[in-house]
Amino acid sequence: MRKTIQTMKLISDHTFHIPVMGLGFTIDTPVKVAHFGISSVLSIVEDHLIEQMREVICRNENIEYAPIPAESEDSRAKRITAYLNLVQKIVNRNTDNLILQPFEIGNDLTRYFELLPDNSDTKSLYLKMLKMTGLERKSAEIELRSKIIPGTIDVNIMTKVDKTNYGKEGEQLPQEYSDALSALRGFANSDLSSSVVFSAGLNPRLYSYCEKFEDFYPDSNGELKKKIILKVSDYRSAFIQGKFLAKKGLWISEFRVESGLNCGGHAFATDGLLLGPILEEFKLNRDKLFKELYETCLAALVLKGKTFQELPGLKVSAQGGIGTANENQFLMEHYDLDATGWGSPFLLVPEATSVDEETIQKLATARQSDYFLSHSSPLGIPFNNFRHSSSEAQRQIRIAKSRPGSPCYKKFLSTNTEFTEKPICTASREYQNLKIKQVQEQISNEEELDAAILKITEKDCLCEGLGAAALITNNTKLSHGLKAVAICPGPNLAYFSGVYTLKEMVDHIYGRTNILNSLKRPHVFVNELKIYIDYFKKEVETSFKTTTEKQITYFNNFKKNLLSGIDYYSSLVPYLKMIDEISGEMKDQLYELKTKLELVPISKSI
Repeated sequence: MRKTIQTMKLISDHTFHIPVMGLGFTIDTPVKVAHFGISSVLSIVEDHLIEQMREVICRNENIEYAPIPAESEDSRAKRITAYLNLVQKIVNRNTDNLILQPFEIGNDLTRYFELLPDNSDTKSLYLKMLKMTGLERKSAEIELRSKIIPGTIDVNIMTKVDKTNYGKEGEQLPQEYSDALSALRGFANSDLSSSVVFSAGLNPRLYSYCEKFEDFYPDSNGELKKKIILKVSDYRSAFIQGKFLAKKGLWISEFRVESGLNCGGHAFATDGLLLGPILEEFKLNRDKLFKELYETCLAALVLKGKTFQELPGLKVSAQGGIGTANENQFLMEHYDLDATGWGSPFLLVPEATSVDEETIQKLATARQSDYFLSHSSPLGIPFNNFRHSSSEAQRQIRIAKSRPGSPCYKKFLSTNTEFTEKPICTASREYQNLKIKQVQEQISNEEELDAAILKITEKDCLCEGLGAAALITNNTKLSHGLKAVAICPGPNLAYFSGVYTLKEMVDHIYGRTNILNSLKRPHVFVNELKIYIDYFKKEVETSFKTTTEKQITYFNNFKKNLLSGIDYYSSLVPYLKMIDEISGEMKDQLYELKTKLELVPISKSI
């Protein structure tokens, strides 16, 4: 059965996926949900966590575990390959076991079909089968079993996490042993037939490294064993990155458009470009984009001597802040999307993600003000944060004890060479102590000094914090005893209160139930616009005293794009009214936000 499924390259009927969340929140999500046809993305950045989780799964599944020591040759790539192969093995087994079950209420086989969207042909056949008897029913059951397709086990590499590594004697290793390239090699050498999701922008050496692996090229039938998905925040970025890869004969299977600010994790703010106008640009230029990338990729493949029938299609999906079935439906239909991504709400679904009990209960009872955009990431990129995380509490305790910063054992985000020859992390105790001493010598004004120190100590350890929950939920020894959990939900999670079953969340996505709390929730477009205006206002205020001509130009363009976005959303209101009951309020909300935006002064002379 499994060989047939892999050969036919079938696709599940589900129209949503679960994006990567943190380092550990979705690390074992495929094991939990893939046999129900739900695709998900796991991070392959943290090989120490991956190795620990491989041991956990082997223990839980009574599989012999052979450790791969960190000091062994190419351990990072080998650990990732071994883990992905194990996950594939478990997903295959879970799917095969599901297929063999009888059609009985409450078991996984029945659950598979009940979770499907109501408009899928497979779901329709299932509902018809329930009313059948005798040979007709048996025939329908056989057909239904043949349609069971596991969700894909996709992986994420954040392109900016690409630290250079060193050998036992302190010598710098060749570039293929950098963090990102080693992670890619781990995926490329695995048995998976799935996708790598590149996020955080173009990394030339990482993208070029894909050329080394045959699985990224189409076979004679035009099929790809390993696919590339680009997570992007605007059309221009998609075009530039897509063209870079196409010139190397590497096909982009999907552009995954994510809201710049209305998302979880790191927030890559656009220059005021909003999700709606960005998706409109993709919709209008999709055929043109496909044609140009296709021709460029085809020419490169010919030069490489690759022969095939045709390249696969180009998908476009969207994610970030979607909260209702109506929003989901509108995005899918109006922008001709192939799928949507639902991330943060799944942090409240233990059947799908790994969040420790303490953290999930805090999320389930959190208020809107508990979610905030911070500067805690050592990467220097805005980071969506949660005020009541144990990691945030730990950071404050360390400051109170005059020991700010993290011990920094894993060093994945070590990029700063301000004080040292070898890069160190700005969240580390070493860096923060050195930087605080520097500003104490440079700044005499007490108020300015306090602000400077606050900015330094705001950085927090993500290498440990974003993976701790997966270890806690699996009763596994924590790295160096560090149990503080950092979590990075998007602000949209404020509208979900409670702990949900997988069925409840999937039913909510497909409009079969409504699990939103009583907090009044504006449309996803309005929510994102508000977040962008607040972000813009803060950025202007922060640089108000030292605004340069370059910044003024940037701010003016940012404001222009936001105003254009407001006009675009105003034109959408009549269409939204047809499928979304709250869209009638949008006109007033857009007017209020436009007024608020226009009152933001860009320079002292304005």
